Amino acid sequence: MNDISAHPRRRLRRGRLLIAGACAVALAAATLALTGTAHAEADRTVTSNTTGTHNGYFFSYWKDNGNVNMTLGAGGSYSVQWSNINNTVVGKGWKPGSSHTVNYSGTFNVNGNGYLALYGWTTNPLIEYYVVENFGNYNPSTGAQRLGSVTTDGSTYDIYRTQRVNQPSIIGTATFYQYWSVRQSKRTGGTITTANHFNAWAGLGLTLGAHDYQILATEGYQSSGSSSITVSEGPTTGPSSVRPSSPSPSVSSSPPGGGTAACQVTNALNPWNTGLTDNITITNTGTTPINGWSLRFNLASGQTITSGWNATYSPSSGQVTATNVSYNGSIPPGGSTTIGFQANHSGNTSAPSGFTLNGATCR
Repeated sequence: MNDISAHPRRRLRRGRLLIAGACAVALAAATLALTGTAHAEADRTVTSNTTGTHNGYFFSYWKDNGNVNMTLGAGGSYSVQWSNINNTVVGKGWKPGSSHTVNYSGTFNVNGNGYLALYGWTTNPLIEYYVVENFGNYNPSTGAQRLGSVTTDGSTYDIYRTQRVNQPSIIGTATFYQYWSVRQSKRTGGTITTANHFNAWAGLGLTLGAHDYQILATEGYQSSGSSSITVSEGPTTGPSSVRPSSPSPSVSSSPPGGGTAACQVTNALNPWNTGLTDNITITNTGTTPINGWSLRFNLASGQTITSGWNATYSPSSGQVTATNVSYNGSIPPGGSTTIGFQANHSGNTSAPSGFTLNGATCR
């Protein structure tokens, strides 16, 4: 497979299974017993392209050919078996998607190429995105340029962007970008803090639009396999969409013993009810390269870092040190690098202060 993703998407009208009440006289006892209890839809087998809702969840089924049997189960559960296919994508989730926390569990088995991923679309801009949790014998990052990473939910995810030119999409044939977070430590079950990926993408200039659908997807490409997945929604950790914020003025403080460094720091803070993200840009204003860096700053009182991208952070509160990772340790004269973090707060949404780079104060 030459492209990271080569499958079209078809949008069909959704259907619903309506359950009518029985005769009140004949089933009076049953009606009383079930008062206040929601009616669950029966398991449903899907074998042709369609979308809809089932037991309160949006679902999507798509294939281009071959044998794909999807069974919609209780709540957010589904199972699928596929063979002799070129490409298929199925799953359960939500419409519209959001930056909520996603919990999932189950099994994923593939003979060949396949992905298990949180998958969705946005419009304005038109974006197809993946948070890849597991994959078969083909790493979806193959051949793509790595832009950065985000460390969250027990692993580091590598971030990529690819482009599809004049390909089918949810609005018809179009040219659009794909955003990817690919988990380094594969798994089949856990929590996906979706906001952390969206914020990391935004920090790298990968902007999302208005959310369309979002599913915990099983994808097979020229392979055979099976999966059985149950998905549910956790508590919301941030806003439902991520927009770049205007940078705040440069932050400076009195120089410590190390003097003043040839650097400038700006940050773009994005707070909400109990959390915030901050994208911090370090610019080399000197005439020689910076090779290896540690950025120290004071986190505002009541804030605790829960995840970060493009740097390692220690400790999670108080005076924090962010240290470069393997791909951004060198900053040439006039160049810059952007890092960021997500934090919880208890009401204080102030930006970090007292930035020093390698022991010297930034302007």
